[in-house]
Amino acid sequence: MALRDFALIVLVCLIWATNNIISKYVVADLAVPPLFYAAVRFALVALITLPWLLPMPRPRWRLLVVALLMGGGNFALLFIGLQTATASAAAVVIQLGVPITTVLSMVMLGEQVRWRRGIGITLTLSGALLVMWDPGGFVVSTGLLFVVAAAFLGSLGAVMMKQMGGVRPLQFQAWVGFASFWPLAVLSLWLEPGQVAAGVAAGWPFLVAVVFSAVVVSVAAHTAYYGLIQRYEANLISPLTLMTPLATIALGVLIMSDPFGPRMAIGTAVALAGVLIIALRPNQVAPLLLAWRNRAE
Repeated sequence: MALRDFALIVLVCLIWATNNIISKYVVADLAVPPLFYAAVRFALVALITLPWLLPMPRPRWRLLVVALLMGGGNFALLFIGLQTATASAAAVVIQLGVPITTVLSMVMLGEQVRWRRGIGITLTLSGALLVMWDPGGFVVSTGLLFVVAAAFLGSLGAVMMKQMGGVRPLQFQAWVGFASFWPLAVLSLWLEPGQVAAGVAAGWPFLVAVVFSAVVVSVAAHTAYYGLIQRYEANLISPLTLMTPLATIALGVLIMSDPFGPRMAIGTAVALAGVLIIALRPNQVAPLLLAWRNRAE
């Protein structure tokens, strides 16, 4: 890999990691309702990518379902989870999307999973469960359960999108933004009274967060990533995206004072080792999922 391209993937991963911290800050510290935050973000994405909206790719029903799964549904659940879960823990638990995608690929795409990827699935699941478990109360973190649900929706959407083909990245972004805004806006109006006032009260930090997540993360970083996976083998690019959860954990500890004890360290190491094993094995949807998973956080 050229040094310039390696620097680019490092930058993309740092952008994704920074966005993880910003999302946590918006929904937890600024107290902006999560559905409202997601709706505003997708409204801006739809506006920016409007020139790529038409013609609508076919099959239309599948495009809309995939857009809602990987967009509105995934983001809504993730932001709800981030209200109570730390960004560091969420960055590890969201890795469950990789083994979930592998299993769904077996069922829906007929992929063959051999013993190495089986070990990777087991390690990722074990590490994520270790991070999720609260030994003080002998319960699983509720916020992280929402993150698991977000990972599942993103994985299902990634597998369904693989069955489409022929959709350009910016065209897909346009439909994700357009299709996700409307249901999120309606749900926010219904479930989050006073959401507009909360956004106004949050002030310029909320505005900066929305612009950063929509323009820098969703459009610029995502497009740059897809340019890289077109130039290089997926099993070279995909493992490098593990810099995102590592950078998220570092930023979470340094900026948000996230706790990082032995249980978190061991769980992170085990889960990321499992993801690495899966990513190194040739498969059909890992590059798409890794891009969307990191961008969503």
